[in-house]
Amino acid sequence: MRVFVTGATGFIGQAVVQELLDAGHEVIGLARSEKSAAALQAKGAHVIRGSLEDIESLKRGAREADGVINLAFNHDFTKYEENTNTEYAAVQAIGATLIGTNKPFVITMGTLVLPKGKLGAEDSVIDYDDPFNVRAKSEKEVDILAAQGVRASVVRLSPTVHGPGDFAFIHMLSQIARENGESAYIGNGLNHWPAVHRLDAAHLYRLAVEKGVAGARYHAAAEGGIPFKDIAEALGQSLGLPVVSKTPEEAPAYFKGFMAALAGVDNPTSSKKTQETLEWIPSRSTLLEDIQAGIYKGEKSATLSV
Repeated sequence: MRVFVTGATGFIGQAVVQELLDAGHEVIGLARSEKSAAALQAKGAHVIRGSLEDIESLKRGAREADGVINLAFNHDFTKYEENTNTEYAAVQAIGATLIGTNKPFVITMGTLVLPKGKLGAEDSVIDYDDPFNVRAKSEKEVDILAAQGVRASVVRLSPTVHGPGDFAFIHMLSQIARENGESAYIGNGLNHWPAVHRLDAAHLYRLAVEKGVAGARYHAAAEGGIPFKDIAEALGQSLGLPVVSKTPEEAPAYFKGFMAALAGVDNPTSSKKTQETLEWIPSRSTLLEDIQAGIYKGEKSATLSV
């Protein structure tokens, strides 16, 4: 299969590209820069120069491929609504190109769209009108495309996709802990975060593009719900810092910005249906194992645009 991948040089995208190539697929990677293009070519992938904002490059990739995986998203949270609109336009453009072809189109969402405070399953009802779920309009588009001859599906990623080279949320938490001289959780810290190793996530993307069913939701959650207190304690041990509880009133000053809300989210997630239907068997290290191995002790700034 010839697969067009956006976000092909991002943290997850690099692993997806390698997973596809190792399985014998051809890859066309979307590259914004010469450096990204060279990195893809060095792996043996083909390149289309462009970006999510360059609609014609997206349509070209969709036309030339047998399937599409959309991983690109700019995680600059100061422009979050703008970035969700860019993603939505990209999903619509790719989807329109694929109508009537029955080609697979896998888009990316997060498990955070699931109802909070209870175990979220692949078929849980999503409140698309919830302001917190503004990005989920791209997921909703999948149902429209599935009814128009596109084998469109969704991979919902855990809030932490971990492993060496991760500079996203767990790295941010380690930076916050280092700046404050203590690693913290909110209240009793028993709210849950699901997690997945990036290589397990990459494997799921391959299975979804190969075998995914139109309209299906798949959960990249190898661990369904790690108590946030356990994450804070693992970071504290790794960094040699004390671990403390913060009240909800104290949390914004400690976590700063959007992370204050995210740190308190209870997002237990099931991937039972995903594992059964796609025969996805996560096998990589757990989040706490990665933290304990010291991969979040570095001080590199987070780069979340993919």
